[in-house]
Amino acid sequence: MDDKRSYQSARRREQARQTRRAILGAAGRLFVDPGYAATPMTAIATEAGVAVQTIYAAFGSKHQLLSELVDVTVAGDDEPVALPDRPFVAEIRALPDPRAKLARYARHLAVTHARQTEVMIALAGAATADADAARIWHKNVEERRRGMAMLAAEIVATGSVRSDQDVDSVADVLWLAMDFRNYDWLVRQRGWPAERFERWYVDTVAAAVLA
Repeated sequence: MDDKRSYQSARRREQARQTRRAILGAAGRLFVDPGYAATPMTAIATEAGVAVQTIYAAFGSKHQLLSELVDVTVAGDDEPVALPDRPFVAEIRALPDPRAKLARYARHLAVTHARQTEVMIALAGAATADADAARIWHKNVEERRRGMAMLAAEIVATGSVRSDQDVDSVADVLWLAMDFRNYDWLVRQRGWPAERFERWYVDTVAAAVLA
């Protein structure tokens, strides 16, 4: 009996997870086009093939749905693993050369931007007119800055940065270079291959901060 209950419980959890993914996928498509403000919860429910009450039960509100969509899109999955604990971070830490660290991060960045840029553009637009979206936007901006401070500390610790640079100034350069709008302009608008974007990222940051 216990095994049966455990199986049923695991099945219900997986069904709930699949439902959440369907809702997040629908929200991601509709928040991009026609946009966050123009998308009612009923439209998301129709797109996801669920009742609107199911969305409220799973996420509570439209702005919470947006917040979780941003988190999942940035991470690439819904696993409960913080970004600093992801394998690519350990790989960066293990590399002794600063350019190698930048190159490994550039590969991660190109993959991340490929899936997140449209959602981030939609969030930036929504933030100009919606207070809840603005709070989510500013939270994301702050999280990106903290992440770049961690990477900056890794770069500075190699002893290869210019004498006029410190962790804070290197983090500023990294923060600017990793902005999704650079990827949007160069890859999505100008048609650069991802590999060229990665080289641009490494060369730009290295020229700005490395000795």
